[in-house]
Amino acid sequence: MHRITARVLWAGVAATVVMTAMMMFVAPMMGVHMDIAASLAGMMHMPWILGLAVHLMLGAIAFPILFAAQIADRLPGNALMKGMLFGAMLWLVMEFAVMPMMGEGFLGLNGPGMMDAAAALMAHLVYGAILGFEATDRSVASASQVV
Repeated sequence: MHRITARVLWAGVAATVVMTAMMMFVAPMMGVHMDIAASLAGMMHMPWILGLAVHLMLGAIAFPILFAAQIADRLPGNALMKGMLFGAMLWLVMEFAVMPMMGEGFLGLNGPGMMDAAAALMAHLVYGAILGFEATDRSVASASQVV
């Protein structure tokens, strides 16, 4: 188990900022509209700003702590691979649990569709890569190490 340090939380902030920027700027270039704050707010019947706060708290605090404290040591590969696997796990939970709870169906098939699911996968993989690379102690598990 990794210690929860400022580095882990910094990694979560950096990963969340990049992922959110991808949703705001890259997804529209793919013809995809992604507003996670609106989706979360709608699911919880709250204002948009609270949906954004939930997104930021999950991405910058809760998921990095979960990754460092419980998940990273159990995943194979180097720091980057561990993070990407974690990002893929988050995406699977979103697509097979959260999206259906929002009425969008598995993989968003009742709503936004497969293009949104693909864009969300890319965003989650980038989130995980940044989190894994920055939150993992690379003196123990080098980013260039392949297991």
